[in-house]
Formats: sequence, structure tokens, C-alpha cells
Amino acid sequence: MGLFKRNPFGHILFIKKWLIRILGAMTHRRYRGFNELQIEGSEIIKTLPDTNVLFISNHQTYFADVVAMFHVFNASLSGREDNIKNIGYLWQPKMNIYYVAAKETMQAGLLPRILSYVGAITVERTWRAKGVDVTEKREVNPNDTENIKIALADGWVITFPQGTTKSFKPVRKGTAHIIKQHKPIVIPIVIDGFRRSFDKKGLRMKKKGILQSFIIKEPLDIDYENDTIDEIVEKVEYAIEQHPSFLKVIPAEELKAQEELNKMRQWDY
Repeated sequence: MGLFKRNPFGHILFIKKWLIRILGAMTHRRYRGFNELQIEGSEIIKTLPDTNVLFISNHQTYFADVVAMFHVFNASLSGREDNIKNIGYLWQPKMNIYYVAAKETMQAGLLPRILSYVGAITVERTWRAKGVDVTEKREVNPNDTENIKIALADGWVITFPQGTTKSFKPVRKGTAHIIKQHKPIVIPIVIDGFRRSFDKKGLRMKKKGILQSFIIKEPLDIDYENDTIDEIVEKVEYAIEQHPSFLKVIPAEELKAQEELNKMRQWDY
């Protein structure tokens, strides 16, 4: 690889690789040490093609979710099964991993700009500005959708289809349009514990001893030609466990079991 070789977005790969190594070393203990990341389904990662893979996930913090995915994906590709032991997996990281993020978030300070260089596809949110929902939606920027197309053609893309860290918000139809148009392999991921571990931005440790969960599911079954946008949206909502039906009344005994599970998530140090 030439020293100044660039990816399709003009980022120098040599610089990107060192940023991944350094940031990975700085964050590793947040998922294996201060807290513990419990991973399921990592064997799926090694079976995926090098390009046109779309990861969809629920969202709990701005940055900690994505950083965890970089750790898990690279550890899995290096032969680790459901763990991120031995940070050596970041010495030769997968260089064509991208993630969709709000432009205003990635421009808010030096650290977000550095994280953006690692692989952000910045988009202008049409329904939200400065953390507040807007009544008058803006037009979709065609450059944003084109950049997602370029990223899928070059590698893997991570997206959070709800477009917010709030639970059970509707899945945005833009994700369904991307799926229908570009026909990627769609891998659902369900995370938990990040909201308890980190602040909203995912930069500051809020609490130690939290058991974080990271579940990678089998590829979503989608009929790209015949499924409607609404049908794909519904499949995505179920896959990332954010469909409104998950909010139905839960029996008292199940609530008690969930409470016990939450106690187990509190690790003693």
C-alpha cells in the first residue's frame, strides 16, 4: 500500500490506519476492563463479502456504539470468537468500514472531526437540527445518498436507522430506500448497556462495572424487488428490536426476571 494511497473519500489510508490503532488502544478498556462487552454471533462477520454490507443497529450513544463495532468487527475478522481479547487485532484493521453520522455532530469539536476521518459518512438530517425535531423537513441532499452508495461499493457501512439515540423512535424510510436500491447484505445488531456506561456522546465514562451486550444477527431476509418500503421498515424495526410491539405490557413475573437480569449486569470490582 502506497504511503499516500487514499480511499474514495480522499482520506489517506496510512493516517486512517494509525488513527484506528491509537483510538482503539485508548478505548479498549472501556469494553474490556472498566466494563465488559458480551458479544454474540461474531462468527457471522467472517462469512461476509468485502463490500456491499449494511449493518443496522439501535443507537444508544453518539460514538461509543460505533467504536465498539470497530473493535468487534476487527476482532472477529482476526479469528476471535465473541471476544475482543488481545488488542493486536487492530494492527491490520479493516480499512473500508464506514458509518453514517449527522454532519452537525461530526463538526462539533476536534475529537468528532478526528473520528470523522476514521470513516464517517456525514449526512444532513432532514427532520432534526441541533438535537431538536423540526416541523419543516428539509430536502434530502443528493450528495449524502451518493456517498452512501460509494461507501457500500467500497466496503461495509454502519447505520442507525432511527437517526437518534432515543429508544423506540420510528425507523427512517431513507434506510429502506438504500436497502431497496443498492441491495446490500443487511446485518442487524442489537446493543444494550451503552447508555448506562457512557454519557450521551459516548466519550465520557459514566459508570463502571456495566455488562454491555452486542448481538449480531443473521442477515435480514429481504425481497429487494417485491418488498415495499414500509415492509422493509417493519423488518428493520423488528430486527433491531425497536418495533412498537416491544413496548407492549410485560407480565409482572417477566418484569421481575428483567430486574434480576439488570442486577447481574452490575459487575463488582
